[in-house]
Amino acid sequence: MLNPFPDLLVLSFFAPALIRAGAGVMFLYIAYAHAKRRDEIEKIPFPLIGASRRVVALSCALHVFVGGMLIFGYHTQVAAILGLIVFAKSLIIKNRYPALVPLERPALFLLIIMCLSLLLTGAGALAYDLPL
Repeated sequence: MLNPFPDLLVLSFFAPALIRAGAGVMFLYIAYAHAKRRDEIEKIPFPLIGASRRVVALSCALHVFVGGMLIFGYHTQVAAILGLIVFAKSLIIKNRYPALVPLERPALFLLIIMCLSLLLTGAGALAYDLPL
């Protein structure tokens, strides 16, 4: 079947950049949601670490760091692996700690697919990653 808009295929190199930006913004949103619910999350007794103020700070720092890596395209495949781990963990603990995971399950599935896509296809345009 013929492509209805063949001239747009020239811009296909920018598709991973849009996926990167979307996943990175979601990481920043999760960091914002954790900072906003700081008091509620600090009271949750986690296994092995208990209830601590550092949980929120470390979670926000991790989400901002990975989100920044994705938005700016710095070591995108490493950030995608970290994103896969974070979102898979969020998918598992969603029922037990609902305050810790502000996204619903379908959104988490889509973000896992986005990170997997970035892992397999690379960073795309406007990234600091250089293929070797």
